[in-house]
Amino acid sequence: MDSIKGYVGHIVYRNEDNGYTVFNLNNDDGEITCVGKFHYVEEGGLLKLTGEYTTHKLYGLQFKVESSEVCEPEDLVSIERYLGSGSIKGVGASLAGRIVKKFKEDTFRIIEEEPERLAEIKGISERKAREISAQVEEKRDMRQAMIFLQKYGISTTLSAKIYQHYGQSVYRVIEENPYQIADHVPGVGFKTADEIAIKVGMHADSDFRVRSGIFYTLLQSVNDGHIFLKQEVLLRRASELLGVELTDIERYLMDLAIEKKIVIRKETDGVRIYPSRYYYMEMNVARMLHDLDVDYQAKESQIQDRLHAIEERGRLCLDEMQRTAVVEAMRRGVMVLTGGPGTGKTTTINAMLHFFDSEGMDFLLAAPTGRAAKRMTEATGYEAQTIHRLLEVNGNPEEDSVSGFQRNEENPLEADVIIIDEVSMVDLPLMSALLRAIVPGTRLILVGDSNQLPSVGPGSVLKDIIASECFSVVMLTKIFRQAGESDIVVNAHKINRGEEVILDNKSQDFFFLKRQDANVIISVVITLIQKKLPKYVDAKQNDIQVLTPMRKGLLGVDRLNRILQEYLNPKEKGKTEKEVGDRLFREGDKVMQIKNNYQLEWEISTKYGMTIDKGMGIFNGDMGIIRQIDTYEETVTVEYDEQRRVKYPYALLDELELAYAITIHKSQGSEYPAVVIPLLSGPRQLYHRNLLYTAVTRARRCVTLVGSDQVFQEMIRNTNEQRRNTSLAERIREMQ
Repeated sequence: MDSIKGYVGHIVYRNEDNGYTVFNLNNDDGEITCVGKFHYVEEGGLLKLTGEYTTHKLYGLQFKVESSEVCEPEDLVSIERYLGSGSIKGVGASLAGRIVKKFKEDTFRIIEEEPERLAEIKGISERKAREISAQVEEKRDMRQAMIFLQKYGISTTLSAKIYQHYGQSVYRVIEENPYQIADHVPGVGFKTADEIAIKVGMHADSDFRVRSGIFYTLLQSVNDGHIFLKQEVLLRRASELLGVELTDIERYLMDLAIEKKIVIRKETDGVRIYPSRYYYMEMNVARMLHDLDVDYQAKESQIQDRLHAIEERGRLCLDEMQRTAVVEAMRRGVMVLTGGPGTGKTTTINAMLHFFDSEGMDFLLAAPTGRAAKRMTEATGYEAQTIHRLLEVNGNPEEDSVSGFQRNEENPLEADVIIIDEVSMVDLPLMSALLRAIVPGTRLILVGDSNQLPSVGPGSVLKDIIASECFSVVMLTKIFRQAGESDIVVNAHKINRGEEVILDNKSQDFFFLKRQDANVIISVVITLIQKKLPKYVDAKQNDIQVLTPMRKGLLGVDRLNRILQEYLNPKEKGKTEKEVGDRLFREGDKVMQIKNNYQLEWEISTKYGMTIDKGMGIFNGDMGIIRQIDTYEETVTVEYDEQRRVKYPYALLDELELAYAITIHKSQGSEYPAVVIPLLSGPRQLYHRNLLYTAVTRARRCVTLVGSDQVFQEMIRNTNEQRRNTSLAERIREMQ
């Protein structure tokens, strides 16, 4: 690493959202272009930078900044450069020179303590002198706070966030209780606050530290899908995190409850500790579902007569349970339709839509992901959209769930019926936001397969609604003839029932290629994607998806993607590349967005470049193709479903990863012409029936497993998936 020091000259480019900045740094060696992330930077400021010199293809020598430190102007040249940089309104280079020439090293003291003396200089009135003094003092306060925070190893970006929240109170906060920063400043967690506290000299068993560690442990469990933790589990995990024996946890829990950070509930199974936000979210979801579940008292005989006419007109053929589902959708305000693959959920939805349409009712269709919404549109012939788009996402609902969507209690959705597909993927916060936008009198129909993997976010919404036994639930179990001819469907149901699957490769759409060596398995996977499967399922190479249980290991996502990229999209002359850390992106690569970004803009354009639609938001799990890497603009253009194109600045490339292979969890809600599943031994808590069932049901025309048949059969027998701690079913029952 190299270190340089100098003055910020011209700021060439700045992205205020993520802090990515390009500027010229001036020092005795001349001018050097610097690039990096800076939350706070101003022209004329004195910076000490650490990083490395790189050579850009177009722009030549640059200094890539890893870390920066704000320094006080320390000589007359520094003071003059700072004042004349343009950061102080009304003071240019010439006037700055006259001020420093008159007051020399005393310049800042005069400006701060005797600002009226600035009026001694031609061109400065008393009013202007006061304005200059106020600006210098304001910037000095922030600069000094930045320097103070950097003493504790806090980055410039984080320092600016902390100062913007606390202002001049930052000194008291850092010295008295740095752990409160984790509560108040987005992007700061317990571990960052803990590092600051250690440098400040706070004891390991400090009350502040223990309370913050307990709350952090509880929030970490939310990342694993839990809504609460048992008290004894929380105690054990917090003790491990803090490295201290917690003998009086009740006192700390009571303090957190008084601060309204947690809710403590004594239940028959023990004491449960909830983060307050999620406890009240479950309560509100239960209440809103109860309010929506109106009994419309429609006569079943009349519905059956109309349904019979619709069947004849639409050439639909419904079985008894499908007919029951349509009747219940008309009679109840909240209705759940569930069932595995091939059981006729789509046919049932279509029958409902024909019925609603014949009654002159308005309906809206939505699903959690773009791919699921697209499948819903293709299956019904009616436009479906993502739930985020339906609710008109505005800002970041993860940080502010109340104002994150434009559709809410005050601006509800206008429809008689709302149908949501793939509800197993919907987490508690998204369900809460959806229900806030639906007024009583609107029918809500929830469709999904409760045996799929649970949502990535916290909660177990679909399973809990069904388990409450308080709403109309119709479960479709009959496999229809056409679906029954597919071994994908038949074997998926066998897996779900825990029955042995015969692996004799006599099927036309379900194959198992037995291999025991990881490298041999990868070689077979490559051959399948390049030569065998595209013709067999009539699909493009990029449409065939590799699904794997793990991220790490010989058959994990990370290693598979590096190897698959080499064979499926090799280095070629004319293909631009961009290296990001240990990853390499290349034009033509298949990539995935790995976090929700509500601010990213997308556009749909004609081949002549005319924009025909645009919007905001690219979400975790969205997959696309890199169409262009522009080294001049320093952007990467990715094309997603429906020809939506997004330009990523280089600074945001950490939100993308290669997607030739993805985890089975990430495939939820998607469907592919063919999937290839490499399978060798792995951790028992991960290699369970639910995971295998989800992987197999992602395929439309062909499933090929490559690996150990013993591992495959063991996964079918293993029902030990991680159970989520949720209580939505109990909250719903309490509302009855």
